[in-house]
Amino acid sequence: MYPAAFDYQKAASVDEALRALADNPDLKVIAGGHSLLPAMKLRLAQPPALLDIWGIEELKGIKEEGGWFVVGAMTTHFEVLTSTLPLFHEVAGWVGDPMVRHRGTIGGSLAHADPSADYPAAALATGAEFVIRGPGGERTVKADDMFRGMFESAVETGELLTHIRVPKTMTAYAYEKYRHPASHYAIVGVAVAKHADGQIRAAYTGAGEKAERLPQLEERLNAGQDAGTGLVDAGGLLGDRFASAEYRAHLVDVLAGRAAARIK
Repeated sequence: MYPAAFDYQKAASVDEALRALADNPDLKVIAGGHSLLPAMKLRLAQPPALLDIWGIEELKGIKEEGGWFVVGAMTTHFEVLTSTLPLFHEVAGWVGDPMVRHRGTIGGSLAHADPSADYPAAALATGAEFVIRGPGGERTVKADDMFRGMFESAVETGELLTHIRVPKTMTAYAYEKYRHPASHYAIVGVAVAKHADGQIRAAYTGAGEKAERLPQLEERLNAGQDAGTGLVDAGGLLGDRFASAEYRAHLVDVLAGRAAARIK
């Protein structure tokens, strides 16, 4: 099966991309393509036009600014994997396979907001921030406000996610995942990070319509307790032929216990 017909154009800079998006609201941004292209092939997505931003060099690479790592949205999973980016470098090793990791991008994954993606849990656990540019200028969105629903992020029509800011304040972190054997997406993934002030943040992905913080786990760990059980209510989770909601709730408990043990 082939994708439906579409128009195609490239942008060489963020400003050029934003102008193109302003001129044509039907444009769908594509970078590494490992989220969008499979959906197009199956005709689950049929955008009439694509805007290729792969060549925008200002959106690539990882640098340090003050107390932050600043990650270009076009930085590949492989570059993240081979970096010292706290928690994210561990999470990147769980993403897809070598082909996906060498072409797929961290910004594309985060902006796409797939409910089974790995990075959103890491963003929530680290307290990352997202730099987004659009017609109204540049704004910064905290991780807690980034993921709004299934395949829905804070990146609005006509905007681009340009950078992810990750604090350097983690002293320990861990990611535990139970993955689908074919797609390698998370059936459940749990990320935990201990920050320099001693506070612990935690989040899960794969079990619900979006990645979420784990307040009960955070409260217990910050009080010096074990992770325990009953961290999420199965009534708010997804159930499908791969795993029931109840099983996903159980997996959250199991994986949270494993991740918590690793940061002690």
